[in-house]
Amino acid sequence: MTEADASRRFTAMYDAHHAQVYAYAVSRAGRQLADDVVSDTFLVAWRKLPTVPVPPLPWLLGVARNVLRERYRDEVRQASLAAELRAWADESAADVADGVTERVAVLAALARLADDDRELLTLVAWHNLSARAAARLVGCSTAAFFVRLHRARKRLQAALAGADQVARRSPIALPVEEYSK
Repeated sequence: MTEADASRRFTAMYDAHHAQVYAYAVSRAGRQLADDVVSDTFLVAWRKLPTVPVPPLPWLLGVARNVLRERYRDEVRQASLAAELRAWADESAADVADGVTERVAVLAALARLADDDRELLTLVAWHNLSARAAARLVGCSTAAFFVRLHRARKRLQAALAGADQVARRSPIALPVEEYSK
């Protein structure tokens, strides 16, 4: 299939089924996530265009369903990690023998940070990874990792200073190939 043929087929499929995929996403996740789900669904369709069956609607809805499942799994995982960090903070507060209030404050501040920030900070501080290794793990350049780490440290400082609302970033999207499983 030539690129022009692929582009025409994809455009026709998008025009014919966008509204139906969007309606499905709204019915399952609400309007806030529907656009993201539809975008991810058609991205998978573009990447797998030669194998998309005819008619494509059932397949598209299946991909949208998988995208939604993956998002829900991510939310559950993030909530679980946040609860674990809160539990560590609660344990630290109850441990009078330690007497280290700084530990409690740091753990509480970490629990208020977004998952991305916690990951960057703990990779370097707790897991002792080099910036190069940590950058490779999160999938960015070393320079980009330093920028992200600097911003995460700033947000941690703000959280430690007692800021009620720490700027939160949205979770990193998983590679789209994961959605099509």
